[in-house]
Amino acid sequence: DMLMDSILFAEFLMWKEHPSLDRSSAFLSRIYREDIGPCLSFTRSELSHLVQSAVENNSLTIEPVAMSAVPMVKASAVECGGPKKCALSGLSRLCKHRIKLGDKESYYYISPSSRARITAVCNFFTYIRYIQQGLVRHDAEQMFWEIMRLRREMNVAKLGFYLTDQG
Repeated sequence: DMLMDSILFAEFLMWKEHPSLDRSSAFLSRIYREDIGPCLSFTRSELSHLVQSAVENNSLTIEPVAMSAVPMVKASAVECGGPKKCALSGLSRLCKHRIKLGDKESYYYISPSSRARITAVCNFFTYIRYIQQGLVRHDAEQMFWEIMRLRREMNVAKLGFYLTDQG
């Protein structure tokens, strides 16, 4: 059985009294500082900030790229990456997914590792939104361990470990 960090658990319990997505609580400000910020910190920092905002607002879409129907990339679309270049890291990678931020027209091609990092943060937000909406029927301790698991996923993804589609 894992030992619970009493400070982290206390911060969680305080947040759970009035759960909100306001990052000023000790609970969320720590997770922003230790997990979300680092996980969504990519080479292209301007785009990183836009991605983080879209994740927070629940307005980011990730979709698979239809590999057959790759359009000719216009010169103006360079900053959006492409099927072989990740818009967030700037690295040459095969990008099987692209993201769209809110109702903007542009798509940004992202590598598997960038996708894993964004997905890990989205999963965390999904869960705390569920708690906030009163949809989670677990006791506080179970919620806490699920949050810890989601925090671990963000850190694992940030370090470049992710599952490929193969397994």
